[in-house]
Amino acid sequence: MATTTATLYHQLPSDIRLATCTLFRSFNHRHLLIPQCAGASSRPYFSRSTTPFRLLAFSTNANEPFVEKVSDKPPICSADELHYVSVANCDWRLALWRYNPPPQAPTRNHPLLLLSGVGTNAIGYDLSPGSSFARYMAGQGFDTWILEVRGAGLNSKISPVKKEDDLTRLATVWDESKLVTKLTETFMSLSERLSGFLSQWSVSPQLFDLQERLFSTIDDFQKQLDLIVQYDWDFDHYLEEDVPAAMEYIRAQSKPKDGKLLAIGHSMGGILLYAMLSRCGFEGRESRLAAIVTLASSLDYTSSKSTLKLLLPLADPAQALNVPVVPLGALLTAAYPLSSSPPYVFSWLNNLISAEDMMHPELLKKLVLNNFCTIPAKLILQLTTAFREGGLRDRSGKFFYKDHIHKCNIPMLAIAGDQDLICPPEAVEETVKLLPEDLVTYKVFGEPSGPHYAHYDLVGGRMAVEQVYPCIVQFLGRYDSVS
Repeated sequence: MATTTATLYHQLPSDIRLATCTLFRSFNHRHLLIPQCAGASSRPYFSRSTTPFRLLAFSTNANEPFVEKVSDKPPICSADELHYVSVANCDWRLALWRYNPPPQAPTRNHPLLLLSGVGTNAIGYDLSPGSSFARYMAGQGFDTWILEVRGAGLNSKISPVKKEDDLTRLATVWDESKLVTKLTETFMSLSERLSGFLSQWSVSPQLFDLQERLFSTIDDFQKQLDLIVQYDWDFDHYLEEDVPAAMEYIRAQSKPKDGKLLAIGHSMGGILLYAMLSRCGFEGRESRLAAIVTLASSLDYTSSKSTLKLLLPLADPAQALNVPVVPLGALLTAAYPLSSSPPYVFSWLNNLISAEDMMHPELLKKLVLNNFCTIPAKLILQLTTAFREGGLRDRSGKFFYKDHIHKCNIPMLAIAGDQDLICPPEAVEETVKLLPEDLVTYKVFGEPSGPHYAHYDLVGGRMAVEQVYPCIVQFLGRYDSVS
């Protein structure tokens, strides 16, 4: 074979370094927003169309929040409407995907907010017409909104132009995506080459050395990022700024009579809902939520065997090295060929996402290659407190969210998947046992003989539309009345 192990050892890292250095130099140190990753079927998350997607926003009062409904949304947005809302004290504009109920759907009293997991965008809730949780909920009559928190999906940053124009221009992630796509495609290409190489050789200690060599090059990628962008936010920024801004905007648009929303959170999205209820209970204020559903979420993972405990050894080094981001999307893009093609070196990655035969291969590919983005190290560092004694804490380290969750006063449905390796049922139970018994309903999906549910199967698995979705609709329907 022409390509030897020694050649790959030296060539792969240099290839990545060359690609990243060339890419970042081409930006001339402009501010960069990282896109999700290259898309399914060699198609990036953002369209390659040469037509620029620019949203112009006019403001006559600098103190007023920026809100905008986009009339010409990008093709990747499969929602009925795309909205933007500003966040106080920062220049992020959050994307809200809206799904309108069809005329024949039952009438509902409350809009529905969907919150996604860490480092993910709206795609996970809307994989395809036949596997779209968002579209299903809209079909059941709910005015459904998906929030993309800062740094994810179609979010944007605002940059002022000439003051006399009184005009603000939004530079979206889509505008920057072509250059960054070069980087993620490089990762994909290198991973495919590595997969082809490994398929001709038996697994040996050299293989693991080669894998370590490949992934160690991510350090170069992170150092380059540090020159261009500061991903300087954590979990509490989502909790205190992003989610409240989105909720206020949805209330203004949907106008529920009692001013309340329904909310569903998957993974970190559910953790955000728990944390919000904990804060409201501690401060003695209303959450303005009618009911919530959490999917594969917990405030305390210490008693479980969650695979996310692998993050703990990374926390201190990341903090010491001041690594600004973890390019999750690029990493998964690079690893995907090794998880889906012989010799299936990273096949365990698929099991983290979906149980065997629970997701169509093309949908799984779309999810892996389109749903994940770059994560700030600060966010990871705060989330790792959920794996330490006392559970998730605020950024000060002094407020334990689970200590006040028992003070919540709204109905909750907590759902777990029987084969979820990221948030196992015992992790979900750790939070459920703290909730008022008369307000919480707990359900584990999956049977001993199958089907089984892994982390994303609760949202996009082939059986979810028959088993999980109707359960959620039935629960929310009981609490959708206006008192």
